[in-house]
Amino acid sequence: MIRVMRHILAPALLLLTALPLRAEVPIQEVTSPGGLTAWLVEEHSIPFTALEIRFAGGASLDEPGKRGATYLMTGLLEEGSGTGEAEMDSREFGRAVEGLAAQFSYDAHSDGLAVSARFLSENRDEAVALLRQSLVEPTFPEDAVERVKSQVLSIIRNDAKDPQKIASTNFAAQTYGNHPYASAIEGTEASVARLTREDMIDAWRNVMVKDNNRVSIAAVGDITPEELGVLLDDLLGELPERGGPLPGQANLTLTPGVSITLFDTPQAQVIWGQEGLGMDDPDFFPAFILNQIIGGSGFDSRLMTEVRENRGLTYGIYTWLADRDYANVWMGSVASDNRRVSETIEVIRDEWARVAEEGVTAEELEQAKKYMTGAYPLRFDGNGTIARILVGMQHDGFPIDYPAGRNDRINAVTLEEINRVARERLHPDRLRFVVVGQPDGLDEVN
Repeated sequence: MIRVMRHILAPALLLLTALPLRAEVPIQEVTSPGGLTAWLVEEHSIPFTALEIRFAGGASLDEPGKRGATYLMTGLLEEGSGTGEAEMDSREFGRAVEGLAAQFSYDAHSDGLAVSARFLSENRDEAVALLRQSLVEPTFPEDAVERVKSQVLSIIRNDAKDPQKIASTNFAAQTYGNHPYASAIEGTEASVARLTREDMIDAWRNVMVKDNNRVSIAAVGDITPEELGVLLDDLLGELPERGGPLPGQANLTLTPGVSITLFDTPQAQVIWGQEGLGMDDPDFFPAFILNQIIGGSGFDSRLMTEVRENRGLTYGIYTWLADRDYANVWMGSVASDNRRVSETIEVIRDEWARVAEEGVTAEELEQAKKYMTGAYPLRFDGNGTIARILVGMQHDGFPIDYPAGRNDRINAVTLEEINRVARERLHPDRLRFVVVGQPDGLDEVN
């Protein structure tokens, strides 16, 4: 994905971003005079605020035939903005932000468009005015459109030479049918080449809206609820109230088997998956812990032990629950020598089946709980990180008190419950493996 960020923080601001806080943060819900809602954690010990905004839909709002429009539009938000005497090009905007020791970043992905801002309290009004200009008054100059379009085309060409990117793209195409998830958010060379300035305006109108059902906002730092309410209306109050229609649920087209894309690389890249489950599923927390045991972070997972430690087939192997807004897939990724990738896939299938049939042990469950509950507070390691977590919670529909009860929900999962989920939710006979490389002794199975 494109990530537009100006690395211009003053040393003092870099220090402020490392301010640690606990997972049990006191979160307030704030409603602006204009009706916008946000979550706030006040932290007045240092004069600095982190602001996070996420507009729902993101690249999934690309119009038919315009794939890559949102991605390209996001890369243009700093390239020209403002009206009249306040109009700025990218250099003028960058110098103005740098002069305030602020940081803005804009990030497009499949389910949202994320905006991050960091600013000192003494420069808050000026920083918010600049951020507003980029969000509410982008000008999308023709020369900037062509320049950034060339950058995106270069990214697309480079991705076409990256085995991991190829595997991800192929897996998505085989999994999500005709949903936007099925294609790369950057678009294709053909679709991007056709994009115009008018397409950028349409993409901006589709995504950037002030509807509380479409935008999530969080602030952490030296700001009061009253100040935040005024800030929100100043920043977003002039955005459109309605955007493009959100996509519907994806109909998964994932089928069991193996597909191979021949590519000259010493290590084959493999991505595999089956249908998954979302955070609103009553089985999510048992599955969340189960995934940690099978292939989550760390070196103690089942797959890391069997594939890496016992057989030396890879350096790393990981699984995750890909919980998207409109589809849920249980996925995994590994790279292995072409001569042994067939064996690697066989071990993965066997371990998937063994967990489904035999379950996990009480010791494994206890170890996973300790790791997951102990690591969670460490995620709250700074104002910016906390703001991102809060926005993600809002976007995913979690309650405001979720951080305080999250570890309790993990600890409440029983061995009987997790093994029932293993039996019911793991399907080794439904796994689809997507391989990019020159694998020896491996045939396609469709």
